[in-house]
Amino acid sequence: MTVDFKQDILAPVAQDFAMMDTFINEGITSKVALVMAVSKHVVEAGGKRMRPIMCLLAAKACGAEDLERQRKLAAIIEMLHTATLVHDDVVDESGLRRGRPTANATWNNQTAVLVGDFLISRAFDLLVDLGDMTLLKDFSTGTCEIAEGEVLQLQAQHQPETTEQTYLDIIHGKTSRLFELATEGAAILSGTPQYREALRLFAGHFGNAFQIIDDILDYTSDAETLGKNIGDDLMEGKPTLPLISALKNTTGAEHDVVRRSIATGGTADLEQVIAIVNNSGALDYCRQRAHEETEAALDALQALPESQYRQALVNLTQLALHRIQ
Repeated sequence: MTVDFKQDILAPVAQDFAMMDTFINEGITSKVALVMAVSKHVVEAGGKRMRPIMCLLAAKACGAEDLERQRKLAAIIEMLHTATLVHDDVVDESGLRRGRPTANATWNNQTAVLVGDFLISRAFDLLVDLGDMTLLKDFSTGTCEIAEGEVLQLQAQHQPETTEQTYLDIIHGKTSRLFELATEGAAILSGTPQYREALRLFAGHFGNAFQIIDDILDYTSDAETLGKNIGDDLMEGKPTLPLISALKNTTGAEHDVVRRSIATGGTADLEQVIAIVNNSGALDYCRQRAHEETEAALDALQALPESQYRQALVNLTQLALHRIQ
């Protein structure tokens, strides 16, 4: 089946989603005009708002009726997500994100870093208003792990010895953890702790699949679709799963080219590396791993009662996977 984002995913929570969007804009008000201008720029440059949608759907799937508090939580999640993107762009020295100039490119690194700090602080400020210690603890621990994932990624840069396990540790921190916070947070706020573990497993596997697919697209997509340049990961010497797998599958000259590309970064051998990644079976392996993670995510969802909201989470998972079909 073909999944339509608006119809099959967003529709069941469309009203709550619109109200949440308003809350984000209220949340980023600041006495300092520059803080507002930059925050507005980065929040508007956001993508599909997948994490907040996931939060709202999870809350409804847990049986929550009135989503007033979950809407606030969804807004907080989007603010945290935005903050991590702003900081990522500074770290990666990116000029574009989703085809738009980044905050660091529009203003400068200093401004981008400080506004990222503001967004994180503001998110926690709003989180405290929800008055739930379990939730606050989950988010405090989770945001620490997100930062650790980013540092782990930085440490792995230019390291061809990076293992698949280290890669999984990195993506759990930098990608999957925030998805987990979105769904676990929904279960906590909805007063259904019995679904917390199932939703955490769902979101963790979903995040893994999502990131593996992103990393595949770095070798198969084009700049238009990707919103960033092909080979950006390679440029930065990031050992993503396609490269780790290509190293495992090759010997001799080909192996050396991939090793050297990770170790030095840059795109001198880009065409050759793309060819090696494509021909070595690395992408097939990555696709298989993305399918496995997707299956694990869908299995975990079965613990929740059947509803249109659970189905929408299934649809979202399938839509994410279809990007590599």
